[in-house]
Amino acid sequence: MFGSRTLIGEILIRSGLKGFGSDKYSDSTLSPMQEERLQRLQERLHIQYDEDSLEHQKALIDLWHLAYPDVKLEGLISEQWKDMGWQGANPSTDFRGCGFISLENLLFFAKTFPAAFHRLLHKQCGNRATWEYPFAVAGINITFMLIQMLDLYSVKPRSLPGANFLKLLEETEEAFDILYCIAFAMMDAQWLAMRASYMEFKEVLKVTRTQLERELSLEDIYQIQDLPAYNILYS
Repeated sequence: MFGSRTLIGEILIRSGLKGFGSDKYSDSTLSPMQEERLQRLQERLHIQYDEDSLEHQKALIDLWHLAYPDVKLEGLISEQWKDMGWQGANPSTDFRGCGFISLENLLFFAKTFPAAFHRLLHKQCGNRATWEYPFAVAGINITFMLIQMLDLYSVKPRSLPGANFLKLLEETEEAFDILYCIAFAMMDAQWLAMRASYMEFKEVLKVTRTQLERELSLEDIYQIQDLPAYNILYS
């Protein structure tokens, strides 16, 4: 349907994307709220997907029902999952690159912005390429890209986008999940603008990251809804 998912998964999930920034922001002082919420977010990063966990299994099944409410799921391992853009019949293998948070991000997108989620899942807008990007694998790559861009494994951010993100996180603990939805919609819009096809996904993701870094570097961003690209979720 979309070409070799194994190839796109290997290329993109393992690719490190470097952005602009400097270490001067690592000297900034975090508020107690920022420290607390950053710590909780970082704790999420270390949770691996456990295919034996009933909670994780339920999350995956919930994602299917949100994506295809009228289609019965045959099982946690089924060729049906390929329709959503997983690399194979067992989507749990795709979480090895980014952990449970990448599934949480997809679930949040489906629950919070269902119209945008289905628009991207079903490739409803624009003139699409013959070989489209696989939706689920793209979502995992976007989670990975945001973690790298915001330098979330560090004690403190080392770039202006990272520092400004913590301000947004102070306003709402869902800032990372909402930013994920924005990034996904931005990526799809860029995909269409570039008339991209399967092998160009990596370049589209780089351009998306650059655009997002610029928006997170603006001075008048006080809450996640202030990002210019936020409205793309409703377009």
